[in-house]
Amino acid sequence: MATRKKSGRRYGKAAGKSVERAMKKRKKGTLRRGRGGKGGKVKSRKQAIAIGLSEAREKGAKVPSKRKSSGRRKTSGRKKTGGRKKRTSKRTSKRTSKRK
Repeated sequence: MATRKKSGRRYGKAAGKSVERAMKKRKKGTLRRGRGGKGGKVKSRKQAIAIGLSEAREKGAKVPSKRKSSGRRKTSGRKKTGGRKKRTSKRTSKRTSKRK
């Protein structure tokens, strides 16, 4: 079995301190989300960690960069077609039937 080589610390000490501060703020109930802290209170642990790491990144601490895509995964193959059909009013359908 091949063992993976360990590449040292991924996060710097400053990043850890920033996350720790964010977690304390969350516990206290003063950590807020959004630009300038105008959003709602942060209740989830993961959100608090993300905020701490984001602040550490801004300060220039050693933190790995964000993942490229966090949302949808790219699907292979063709796009789905269909969906909603265009609605035709009753008036237009009557006109076409009378012309025939």
